[in-house]
Amino acid sequence: MNTLIFRTVAPFLTALMVLFSLFVLLRGHNEPGGGFIGGLIAVSALAIFGIANGIAAVRKALWFHPMAISAFGLFIACLAGLLSMVFAVPFMTGLWVYPVILGVEIPLSTVMLFDAGVYLVVVGAITSIALALEAGDDL
Repeated sequence: MNTLIFRTVAPFLTALMVLFSLFVLLRGHNEPGGGFIGGLIAVSALAIFGIANGIAAVRKALWFHPMAISAFGLFIACLAGLLSMVFAVPFMTGLWVYPVILGVEIPLSTVMLFDAGVYLVVVGAITSIALALEAGDDL
């Protein structure tokens, strides 16, 4: 099913799905969503892009190796938990800061940092698995 229409629409659909995955990631704790489901949506977008253009295009689109993305996500998720220990509160307790950027107060939390880490772990790990399975067909 590698038609001209599919190859033409795939990059736009991929971009839209990645944008939607970031939306799901950011709304995660107030409503359904979060890092895990956002990561799955992003991996689905990369899968569609890979089906349309091949795994070489997916590897080129990813600036880093998928396992490096996963390792960085794991580091961020662990950092979010360890920050609570630095402030002498129980492990994985949510901490909040409210910086003012351009006159707008933006609430940032370690919970969001943890979700971003989970998002990167899911994207990196599942993309790595999918690329390894697909590369077996090229031999």
